[in-house]
Amino acid sequence: MTLIKSISGIRGTIGGSAGDGLTPLDVVKFTSAFGAWALKKTGIRKIVVGRDARLSGTMVNNLVIGTLQGLGINVIDLGLSTTPTVEIAVPAEQAAGGIILTASHNPKQWNALKLLNSTGEFITDTDGKEVLEMAENSAFDYASVDDLGKVATDNSYLQKHIDQILSLPLVDKEAIAAANFKVVVDAVNSTGGIYVPALLEALGVKTVHQLYCDPTGHFPHNPEPLPENLTELSAQVLANQANLGIAVDPDVDRLCFVCEDGKMFGEEYTLVAVADYILQHVKGNTVSNLSSTRALRDVTERAGGEYHAAAVGEVNVVTKMKEVNAVIGGEGNGGVIYPDTHYGRDALVGIALFLTHLAKFGKPVSVLRASYPSYFISKNKIELTAGMDIDGLLVKVEEMYMSQPHSTIDGLKIEFDKQWVHLRKSNTEPIIRIYSEAEDEAAANDLAHKIIADIKGILNIQ
Repeated sequence: MTLIKSISGIRGTIGGSAGDGLTPLDVVKFTSAFGAWALKKTGIRKIVVGRDARLSGTMVNNLVIGTLQGLGINVIDLGLSTTPTVEIAVPAEQAAGGIILTASHNPKQWNALKLLNSTGEFITDTDGKEVLEMAENSAFDYASVDDLGKVATDNSYLQKHIDQILSLPLVDKEAIAAANFKVVVDAVNSTGGIYVPALLEALGVKTVHQLYCDPTGHFPHNPEPLPENLTELSAQVLANQANLGIAVDPDVDRLCFVCEDGKMFGEEYTLVAVADYILQHVKGNTVSNLSSTRALRDVTERAGGEYHAAAVGEVNVVTKMKEVNAVIGGEGNGGVIYPDTHYGRDALVGIALFLTHLAKFGKPVSVLRASYPSYFISKNKIELTAGMDIDGLLVKVEEMYMSQPHSTIDGLKIEFDKQWVHLRKSNTEPIIRIYSEAEDEAAANDLAHKIIADIKGILNIQ
């Protein structure tokens, strides 16, 4: 069993012994710490809770809500929801924070407590460490019987989220409706099956073929929206002669598309396409993490803006976006962050902006994809001996390439004209992850293999 405690939340597999998996005792312990932290931080006795449709959701939801009540905190329960919807609800409810019960793209045996601050954004590194310390020291007290928190169920935020998207100046409902799109949606039997069809209907899309849109929590395939997991969506796009396919992960903060010819648009290019549309109307800067495609930089500079890279992790991207006043940002995993709505990855706003872009473009999705610089990312890793000084190893690699443009804000990223390689150590095992990008697969693989050979040379291993 697995339990991973990080700054932004608690993630683990259901079952097993306390401390080894995400057991009821662990759920209560970490919910208690977060609730006590939020109350101490804000003085507000209100927290918003929402969940995806995974099988353990009801059980974990009951534990979280009961624990918050025990702390004397009132709960706004959104029930089946999405991560971005909870992010919107927290400030709207003037709550102390939010808890989203989802393990995102992880398989069905996983669940997690994702933690939001009072602005509806993921808590910072400093705040996360304080929560973990409070959990470790049981630094919380429960309320007396007369002061227990109350629970209110609120099912209005699906419509509120959609209304917010429809009100955006760059979302053109009339253009989308006039395009008469035929769409296939794969929502992996989670809450995207509720939210995405509802959004499409509100946008005027009349033909929507639903694939795995029943929120039972029985994921029909690996829920991460990667090409190898979307073969059925691709087949359904072709079978229904649809204009495109849409796939989201279980908590609807990652988004990718399938072209009308059944080929993948590429999750790296979700943000690129949305940014291209935004930058056609608003001049400004963009941000993505260091492991995301260079195509965003190309599109940004072509539009007269400046591109900035952030360390991997949504909270880091958001921090950089605020710092440089970015008009759009996100991550290459299909995460779109549009500040005009909120500072969080939101597949729903991504869908609305993409469909507007496609409607105004007036040509098939495959043609839109071909209009962007084409890059390929190769993902590799090298396993090392436990206890090895990985930081020292990265310093030696940096010294080898000191003359090349490079960044050390998150591991080591080295640039070679329009190619790059990014080395990051794993936080949980003795592994260096090696991502490389070039204009084609062979060049990306060659660059990765060269760096791997350098590392082996430093370590004097074969």
